[in-house]
Amino acid sequence: MDSCHTRHEAVQTGEASWYAEKFQGRQTANGEHFDAGALTAAHRTLPLGSYVRVRSVATGKSVVVRINDRGPYVKGRIIDLSYAAAKTLGLTDARSMQVQIERVEHTSNTQTESDGGGILTTGR
Repeated sequence: MDSCHTRHEAVQTGEASWYAEKFQGRQTANGEHFDAGALTAAHRTLPLGSYVRVRSVATGKSVVVRINDRGPYVKGRIIDLSYAAAKTLGLTDARSMQVQIERVEHTSNTQTESDGGGILTTGR
């Protein structure tokens, strides 16, 4: 048994999409204002403030995002990405993309907010 938290039971496969420009500045589920340039995402059930690695099934490219909103509400979609996260995966030229998502611990090389905003962890 490993003492570190590297279990991979939280892998989910499905379609990812990305937020349209009209959502810029709108309030997210955790109270932040949506920022298309931040590495964030919406998921229906993962805890707000948790981090996931999103990997493109087609290209193998991946990005780590912080869950700060709820959604997507389109059948078959499992995650909605910010523009910055979608661009990293090469998703901005398509409506959606097959991805795998996996929960990860927050690491020092994960991009975080630079405006000093805290991460809400209340889950409400």
